Amino acid sequence: MAETHLILTAIGDDRPGLVEALATAIAAHGGNWCEASMAQLAGKFAGIVHVAIAADKAAALEAELAALTGLKVQVETAAGQKPAPARRRLTLSLVGHDRIGIVKEVSQALARHAVNVETLHTHTASAPMSAETLFHAEAELTAAPDFDARALKAALEKLSDDLMVDISLGELL
Repeated sequence: MAETHLILTAIGDDRPGLVEALATAIAAHGGNWCEASMAQLAGKFAGIVHVAIAADKAAALEAELAALTGLKVQVETAAGQKPAPARRRLTLSLVGHDRIGIVKEVSQALARHAVNVETLHTHTASAPMSAETLFHAEAELTAAPDFDARALKAALEKLSDDLMVDISLGELL
């Protein structure tokens, strides 16, 4: 039987039971919950789920997900799990005074060097001594095996000076 891969994006007002509702619908149609990322942001639940399911059961799952109360679920067909090409894995850490445009400027620098953002987690918090708002970002990145790490580090160092933030770039082996 042919298998298809779906990417579900879900958003709704946060409340207990939303993940259970998704999981129950997926399991009821024989779907396999492959991976997910979910968070509560400003009172909203937001999640993305990769599901593998028999192709002939995908439409029924999609219909059940559309009928869930209090949760808007969008379904996209994915290519499935292909072997990943050889890529360099990097980490980026940033902390500095919060201001508009930090993510835009850092992501532009990464894009100019053909670096892909795999995961990005950000938050703000009060500085320990001054109570000023600090912006924190942690990212996992990938790049082609032959990408120029020195050029990216130089661009990030210049950006760090311009934005008055501390940025560190590391490489996972």
